Amino acid sequence: MRKEYILTVYSENHIGLLTRITNVFTRRKTNIDSLTVSESALQGIYKFTIVIHCTDAMAVKLVSQIEKQIDVLKAFYHTNAEMIFQEIALYKVPIEPIYESDTIETIVRKAGARILEITKDYVVIEKTGHKEDTQALFEELNQFKVMQFIRSGRVAITRDPIERLSEFLKERDAFLTSLD
Repeated sequence: MRKEYILTVYSENHIGLLTRITNVFTRRKTNIDSLTVSESALQGIYKFTIVIHCTDAMAVKLVSQIEKQIDVLKAFYHTNAEMIFQEIALYKVPIEPIYESDTIETIVRKAGARILEITKDYVVIEKTGHKEDTQALFEELNQFKVMQFIRSGRVAITRDPIERLSEFLKERDAFLTSLD
């Protein structure tokens, strides 16, 4: 059965790694729904957060293939229940509806969003939440003809008390020390 998985991939920052990782998905005919890359809590280590829909067996296979890439330290797959995650969305709406009524203000307050910028031509609104939340706000605001809309990729951390990469690195370092 296909379901949503969040893959986390840890590496050092090397040119071309993103291309090699995305090629793994292309070869397996798996679409990437969301991709975010940033520095992790560990200095010099970068974290790729990749959202996909696939079977459990395919998630295991993808993680295995990604870990074979040179420069990848470790990769994991998680279900949504194992992660805490958010996305951010920005909406640009025309200014006129704000002058005409308080409907947009009411929508923004009800959604827990905030206004980032107001100009003579438009208002920029920010909303963080799950994709369903940011999409629902888009649909409400679109009655006022949203001028621009963008949603980020997912950012996620595990519910585990410690970063699993830290455990992996400790085990690897202990193994390497035992070889000396």
